[in-house]
Amino acid sequence: MSTTLRLGTRGSDLALRQAATIKERLENRRFDVELVEVETAGDQITDEAIHELGKTGAFVRALDEEVLDGDCDAAVHSMKDMPTEMPEDMVVAGVPERAAPRDVLVTRDGVSLSGLPEGATVGTSSLRRGAQLLAERDDLDVQPLRGNVDTRVQKLLAPPLLAEHERRVVAEADEEIDDMAEYKQLDDGDEDGEADGDGEDADDDSEYDRTVEEWFEDLTELQRRALERDPDVEYDAIVLAEAGLERAGLLHHVEHRQLDPDGFVPAPGQGTLAVTARDGDLAEDLRSVLDHSPTRVEATVERTILGELGGGCVAPVGIYAVLQGSVVRASVRVLDREGEEEVREARELPVQNHAEAAREFAADLADAGAADLIEQARRTADEESGAASASPDTPDEDDGRAAEGGDGGGADDSAGDEK
Repeated sequence: MSTTLRLGTRGSDLALRQAATIKERLENRRFDVELVEVETAGDQITDEAIHELGKTGAFVRALDEEVLDGDCDAAVHSMKDMPTEMPEDMVVAGVPERAAPRDVLVTRDGVSLSGLPEGATVGTSSLRRGAQLLAERDDLDVQPLRGNVDTRVQKLLAPPLLAEHERRVVAEADEEIDDMAEYKQLDDGDEDGEADGDGEDADDDSEYDRTVEEWFEDLTELQRRALERDPDVEYDAIVLAEAGLERAGLLHHVEHRQLDPDGFVPAPGQGTLAVTARDGDLAEDLRSVLDHSPTRVEATVERTILGELGGGCVAPVGIYAVLQGSVVRASVRVLDREGEEEVREARELPVQNHAEAAREFAADLADAGAADLIEQARRTADEESGAASASPDTPDEDDGRAAEGGDGGGADDSAGDEK
C-alpha cells in the first residue's frame, strides 16, 4: 500500500457522500486518504432497468478491478450492489454500522400506500419493490424509474411544478396584455375627452399575488431543479431506500411514509456500506477501524441466504436480518414479478452459527417454492435479454439505481447507490 490510502468510489453525488463518511472515519484514525472516482458499467448504461443490465455487479466490478490492479487500495460499495461471490484475494474488509434499512413511499402530499388513488402510477425499476407493491395493491401502475436519488425525486415533483409555472407565465402575460389594452383605452379616452374616470378604482382581479420571478424565488433548490426536468411519466409516488434519501440530505425535504421492513422486506444489505480490499494486513487494519459486528452478522445472514437461493437481480427477493440478543431474526420474501405468488417466512437463527443456519433456512425456502419462483424469473429475464443464461446471484436501485441505491442485491434499482 502507498503512504496515502487510495479509496475507490463511484462518482455520483451519493456515492461520494458515502465514501466521504468512510474517509472521515479513517482519517480520524490517522489514515491519509485520497478518494479516487471510478466509472462503472452501471454508470455507462443509463437507459436500462437494473435487472436488464445482464450481469452481477454492474456498479461493483470496475471498483474492485482497480483494487486488484493496484490503482486503488480499497473501494466503497453499497452492500446491496455486491455480488455474493467475491473475486479471488478480495474480502469485505469493513462493514460500518447499518443505516435505516427500510424503503419509503415518497409522494407530493405524504399519502400512504393504502391512500393512493386507484390506478396510481408508482415509480421504481426494482423488481422486488414492484412485486411487493403489486402484492399489496394490484391496481397500481408500476412504471420504471432510474437515476440518482435526487433525479428520481425531481421526476416526481416536476409535473405539477411545470404546470404551475406555465399557468403563472400565461396569467402574467395575459395581465400585461390587459394592462396595455387598458392604457390604450385611457389614452383614447383622453383624446376624446371621454375618460371613464374609474380606472384607478378598478378592482385588481389578478389570479396570483406574486410575479413568476417571486414565485420561483420561494421554491426550494430541489423544486427549482425539478423544473428543469421534462419527465415522460407523471408519477403519483415513488419508492426509494430511506438510507439513500438520508445520505443525500433529502429525507427531511420530501413527504414520505416508511414501509414496515417486516412486510415490505428490504433488499439484502440495504442501508449497509462495504469496504473491499485485498486480503492481508490492510484488510485487517480497515476491519479494526470500520467494522460494526452486529451489522456484519446481519449482512452475512442476508448475503448467505441470497447466495444459496441464487435470486440476484433477476427475481423479486427481499431478505432482512436483525440481531436480537442470541438470535438473528431473518425475514425472507420471494415473489413472482406480478406479486401474485410468493414464499414468505421468518425464522430465528442462532447467532453462534448464523451462517450455517442461514444456509439451512435458504434450503428450506427453496424446497417451499422459492426455487421455482426464482427459476421462473430467470427464464423471463433470459427471454427479455436474449441471453443464454442469467447470473444466478446478481445483486439489485435504486433507488438503483446489481443488488439494491439504491442500493449482493435483490433485483433493485439502486443505481449503485442506496436509492
